[in-house]
Amino acid sequence: MSLAPNSTCFLARRKRLLKAIGDGVAVVPTAPERVRNRDSHHPYRFDSYFWYLTGFPEPEAVVVILGGDSPQSILFCREKNEEREIWDGYRHGPEGAREAFGFDAAYPIGELDQRLPELIADRAALWHSLGHDAEWDARIAAALNAVRAQARAGKRTPREIRDLRAALDAMRLVKDDGELDTMRRAAAISAAGHARAMRHCRPGMAEYELEAELTHEFRRRGAAGHAYTPIVAGGANACVLHYVENDRLLPDGGLVLIDAGCELDGYAADITRTFPINGRFSPAQKDAYEIVLAAQAAAIAAIRPGAPFMAYHDAAVRVLAQGMIDLGLLAGSVDGVVESEAYKRFYMHRTGHWLGLDVHDAGDYKEQREGGEWIRLAPGMTLTVEPGLYVRPAADVPAALHGIGIRIEDDVVVTADGGEVYTDAPKTVAEIEEVMREETLRHD
Repeated sequence: MSLAPNSTCFLARRKRLLKAIGDGVAVVPTAPERVRNRDSHHPYRFDSYFWYLTGFPEPEAVVVILGGDSPQSILFCREKNEEREIWDGYRHGPEGAREAFGFDAAYPIGELDQRLPELIADRAALWHSLGHDAEWDARIAAALNAVRAQARAGKRTPREIRDLRAALDAMRLVKDDGELDTMRRAAAISAAGHARAMRHCRPGMAEYELEAELTHEFRRRGAAGHAYTPIVAGGANACVLHYVENDRLLPDGGLVLIDAGCELDGYAADITRTFPINGRFSPAQKDAYEIVLAAQAAAIAAIRPGAPFMAYHDAAVRVLAQGMIDLGLLAGSVDGVVESEAYKRFYMHRTGHWLGLDVHDAGDYKEQREGGEWIRLAPGMTLTVEPGLYVRPAADVPAALHGIGIRIEDDVVVTADGGEVYTDAPKTVAEIEEVMREETLRHD
């Protein structure tokens, strides 16, 4: 059996982790299967850290990585079982998984608890995601106690327990070429989904009908589905940041905000577009939209190697603050609005986050030390840029802006030259209206 596709990149990551753990041992389980109700399960999705190191897709699996003079990667997984394969599908089994995924050894998952004390004994450190899963914390504690019980035979427990996530987060923060290729493909599928939603949008539709258009396009183009619960928020629902009910009718004359991205080979895209339900922005909607678009452009321009993570948020905030003054939402100077944080009434979240295997991906935002500075951007880092403006009805707010919620989000990779936007859904007022007009004309 030859190595599975892309297995060389997982081998390279395990070698990188070996350098980080020295003479230690790392224990990395995948995610468990989750019951939805009675005997029905949620669709299975592997743990991101486990996948990053192995590419192994099956549940009930653990990889143990041994450092030191004789480094090894050992997989524990389900055994071959012809009857279960009839019901649930193919299983690699230990020997097949070892050959296909490049492990040094592989054993049945039922042998893990028996073998784990032997594997962690006499190691300098045990690397584990402490506190992430109570059951696994207990399992690790049991293995440590089993080693302590052999103290008179000369066995020693690891001298320290280290947080594995810190080491892997630093690795995951900068994407390799294979990851970037997958993320670009996920972005292209997601952008097509947003364009499809624009083309099919009509007043009086239900929000879930637009959600269905996205789902159709994601699956039609080969994605696993949504990377996160999609937001399809018509009218004032867009002023609820995490609105996910998606069950209201789309009002004529309003805007609809769609925050959705697909998952492809484990990697997420994350795009938000806001557009007029009837295909034409009103003057007030257009004015507000252009402010958010300008804020996004300023944020993207601030993304460059060496810039602190918050620099692009700060750039967006200044443009939004000026826009809020111009719209009559706030009074005073830009500096005053920013320093007083008055802008947070209409823009209350940050301008982006890391993106990768998780939609809010692994990686620190500040250095892990007291008084640590914001992380400096570097080539290969991937992040979202998503400024917004959310105007809830109020007596001191111009009536034409009541219930307007706008967010524009794209995915960006840091390059040697700055920030490269790799999501390409219609975004300008002219582009959006043209896409929606063409579809209307086609059906007239």
